[in-house]
This record gives sequence, structure tokens and C-alpha cells, in this order.
Amino acid sequence: MNSKLFKTVALTFALTLASGLAQAASLILYSAQHPQTVKLLAADFEKETGISVKLRSGEGPALAAQLLAEGKSSPADVYFTSNSPELMLLEGKGLLSKVQPAALSVIPAQFSSPHGEWVGVMARENVLVYNTLMIQANNMPASLMDLANPVWKGKLAIAPSDGDFLPLVSAVLALKGEQATLAWLKGLHANAQTFDDNEGVVAAVNRGAVAVGIINNYYWARLKTELGDKGIRSALHHFGNADIGALINVSGAGILKTAKNVDAAQKFLAYLVSERAQLLFANSNVTFEYPLNPKVAPSKVLKPFNQLSPPAIDMQKLGDDSQSPRLLRAAGLL
Repeated sequence: MNSKLFKTVALTFALTLASGLAQAASLILYSAQHPQTVKLLAADFEKETGISVKLRSGEGPALAAQLLAEGKSSPADVYFTSNSPELMLLEGKGLLSKVQPAALSVIPAQFSSPHGEWVGVMARENVLVYNTLMIQANNMPASLMDLANPVWKGKLAIAPSDGDFLPLVSAVLALKGEQATLAWLKGLHANAQTFDDNEGVVAAVNRGAVAVGIINNYYWARLKTELGDKGIRSALHHFGNADIGALINVSGAGILKTAKNVDAAQKFLAYLVSERAQLLFANSNVTFEYPLNPKVAPSKVLKPFNQLSPPAIDMQKLGDDSQSPRLLRAAGLL
């Protein structure tokens, strides 16, 4: 073989090898997290590792249902979602792989899979937002359950079709039972104006269309950042005494058993719980969620995590949200 031909063959081989490596150094991420957060994290992960992230976004329950439908044919490597019940659903169906112990060990165990099949990444608190011109702080309900009482008729806003509402229903079901949950939901139906999402709820409360609304904490923080102090006519009420209304929702990520790029997927989960990634969203003016890595402090906009008073319910007891839609329909909220 002459030298020119040898160089040509060598170059072709090198390009083919490089192409193969480039294809291997990627992962497919199904994400139900907020797009701004995920794009920030994916771009930084690619910069840090050279592994590209191909993103498919959607609502958590819809993506979980898609993964169930796809089964062994799913192209997904990682599922990253806003609420733990969707991960518990996939875990229960045997679709998730074990997370490497090093990544799991970073996060307090109560915020991850009870069987090590997904890892907690961020957390949010359920809160009540209230219009400060319509109602005073000392008139807030003692419990989330009180909002079903007739005194709140016409004063309440909820988003029952938002995926973030499902875990709250699941928590009431787990702690109070089906009869009490259905009665509570029927009370909400009688009392509340309904909106498509939490953004609609917090905006309605802030402009005075309704006095109070059930949301996750970060929606108000985002609105405050957007409008500034002069535009804010609302504040947050944090339920105390381990009330259901102070439920902590955990965002987490898991690896599909059918993942084609397992090594890249494990690296992505390790990245998500790293100080580097947790600092990124802790310092973001978009995310406003609590980092679950204990070494990283949350945004100063948030109430300190150790001052929250969530109910005593673990990920397994909270479950997979499978009963929540049925109860919402029975109450006339869906």
C-alpha cells in the first residue's frame, strides 16, 4: 500500500471512529421539568462532559404514560420530572434501572427512590398565595383541609388539571383516606375558581380576581421577579404543624432499563446532584426550587428549607398518583 493510500485509509478510519464516538457520547432525555431549567443544565452538562443531550419535553403524567406505552421500544435514556409519583409509577412497572450509589449518597435518602431506582434533585413546597389587599395574614386557614369549608366560597383559586396538583391529592388520600379526600375535593369544587395552571392561579390572586390560591412556592417567586416589588400585591402563607398543605414535592431523575447510553445517563444523574449543577439552579432567577444537595444553599427568596413543616409522608406512601385523576373526576374537577 502506497503512503498516499495508507493516509487516506487511516483518515477514513479515524473519521469513522470519531463519528462513532460522537454518536455514543449523547443521551436522550425525556423531561417534564421546566424548559428554562433543563436547557440551562443540559448546556452546562455538555460543556462539562462533552456528552450531548437530545431533549424531548412534555407534561410529567403524559411523558410517564408515553414511556409506559413505548415499553422496550422507548428511545429514552433518562426521565427527569417535577413530581416523584411519576417516577414511582415507572419504578413500580419495572422500567427503571438502579442509580449508582455515589449519586444516591449525595441526596438525603428520604428524597429518593426507596429502592435506589431514581434520585431526588430539587424540591418545592406547596403553599397558599394570598392577595394582601383582600385578606390579612392572620386570617389564613390553619390547614389545607379548611379550604373546603363554605367560608372560602368564591375566595379560592386552584388548578386541578395541572400535574402539580396530583401529588397534593395523593397526599390527602394517603393521610386522610378516600372518603375524606373526596369530601375535600367536592368542597374545593364548590368554593374555587379553576385555572389551567399554577401561573394562572398566582396571576389571578396577585391582580385581585380572587383572594387565595393553592400553588407551588416558585410560581410566586417568578412572578415577583418579573413584576418587581411595585407590581406585587400578594404574599405566601406557609402551612405549619406538618399540615398536608406544606407537602414537599420532589423533582427527580431515573434511567430507563432500555437506555442505550447507560454510562452517559449515569453521568447525567451524577451531574444533576453535583454542587456545580445544584448551584446553577439555586442561583437562577427562573427556577426558585430547593437544591437537595445539602452543601448548596437555596435562593434567599425562599423560606429556609429547615424552617418548612411538611407532613410525615415518604415517597412510597405518597405513591404514584394513580388514584388522583379518578377522585378529581368524581368531584367534578376534571
